[in-house]
Amino acid sequence: MDDLGDRDARYIRRVIAVQRGLEVAGRALLLAHGWHRNLARPGARRGRAFGRTVWGAGTASLAAAKILENMEIGHNVLHGQWDWMRDPKIHSTTWEWDTACPAAQWKHSHNVVHHTFTNVVGKDRDVGYGVLRVAPEQPWHPVYLAQPFYNVLLALLYEYGIALHDLAVEKVATGEKAQEEVDAQLREIGRKVAWQWAKDYAAFPLLSGRSFLPTLLGALTANTVRNVWAHMIIFCGHFPAGIATFPEERLDGETRDEWYVRQLLGSANITGGPLFHLMTGNLSHQIEHHLFPDLPSNRYAEIAPRVRELCERHGLPYHTGRLGRQVASTWKKIVRLAFPGG
Repeated sequence: MDDLGDRDARYIRRVIAVQRGLEVAGRALLLAHGWHRNLARPGARRGRAFGRTVWGAGTASLAAAKILENMEIGHNVLHGQWDWMRDPKIHSTTWEWDTACPAAQWKHSHNVVHHTFTNVVGKDRDVGYGVLRVAPEQPWHPVYLAQPFYNVLLALLYEYGIALHDLAVEKVATGEKAQEEVDAQLREIGRKVAWQWAKDYAAFPLLSGRSFLPTLLGALTANTVRNVWAHMIIFCGHFPAGIATFPEERLDGETRDEWYVRQLLGSANITGGPLFHLMTGNLSHQIEHHLFPDLPSNRYAEIAPRVRELCERHGLPYHTGRLGRQVASTWKKIVRLAFPGG
């Protein structure tokens, strides 16, 4: 932290510039596809093949831009990792990201609740997100038999699941939360979703003329790719085999040292190269992120070997593995815990 400076500031500004360039390119290519389709002669086979190539390139560029914005930029800026720069444009109090969830609500459900009560069953609402059984300590109910199927739906619509996450509507029945507060949050979510839909599914498709539907489909595909990617990376960082969960009693008198151990035992990494780490928002270093959530993400790869060495020295597990292995492990757990026991 004492070493942060110009090198780090250049990094985040460069990533933001690349992200915006990818978004502009994606939008422009989708519009170019629309204009090309408007002008192309009916039945021109070569023109249709060119149009499909342009549409695919535009959709891929837009998907990459949305992944970068949510993962490496939005998630980390909203954690306050870049507040030390004192740049009002790259600050946790001013950033509003390109997703359905309002930034303020996400900061509460994620930064406050999840990072404080990590993997404490009954306190951390990220343990199964209120709809999945991902720990044997969670009481089984027949509805969990369908969780392998509705987890696929959650992946496809992940931004909306995250948007509704901070509502915690179950607290209304217990008196822990007022209905008026839930209603206010829902109105805020509605405004954010309306803006996202107007931008992605109305304004840009309308600019494409009679190619409205292909342009809309490009935006829908980009959002879906981003949702599935974010769901996969985040689930692989929290739910593979070997990840510990804790009872609420664990919090009684918990020391700062014990908090660090709980973060370590409740997180998992994913191995990969620099581009892979960038596209995961460096959440492939989930262990380091949970230990030091306000450390800029570009430094996680630098400290990871030191964290791993400490784990080896003290006999603590350091959960890490290739993406395929972590995905298989996570899905195996979701399928197994759909049934009683576990």
